Amino acid sequence: MVYYYTKGLNYMTRQTISITEPNELWLKAQLASKEYASKSEIINDLIRRARSQQAEAEIEFIRNTLIQSEQSGFTEKTPQHMLAAFKTQINNDAL
Repeated sequence: MVYYYTKGLNYMTRQTISITEPNELWLKAQLASKEYASKSEIINDLIRRARSQQAEAEIEFIRNTLIQSEQSGFTEKTPQHMLAAFKTQINNDAL
C-alpha cells in the first residue's frame, strides 16, 4: 500500500522495504552518530547520492566523447555521404 502526504511542495510515498541484518546494523550506527534523524532520511540521502553519481558519470561520458570527437579531426565527407553510410550500417546491422 502506498500513502501520499505532502511535505512542502513535494509528494512523498511511504514504502515498506526489507534489508539484511548487516545493513540494519549500519543504519542503526548512522542513527547513533546523530547525523541523521531517521532511517528514511538515511535511505533518501543514499538514493540522492547515487542519482547524483549517475548524472556525473553521464556528463563525464559526454565530455569524453566530445573530446575524442574534437581530437579525431575533420572529415572531407559531405553530410549526404555520412547519412548514406549510416543508413547502410543500420541496414547491415538489421540483417
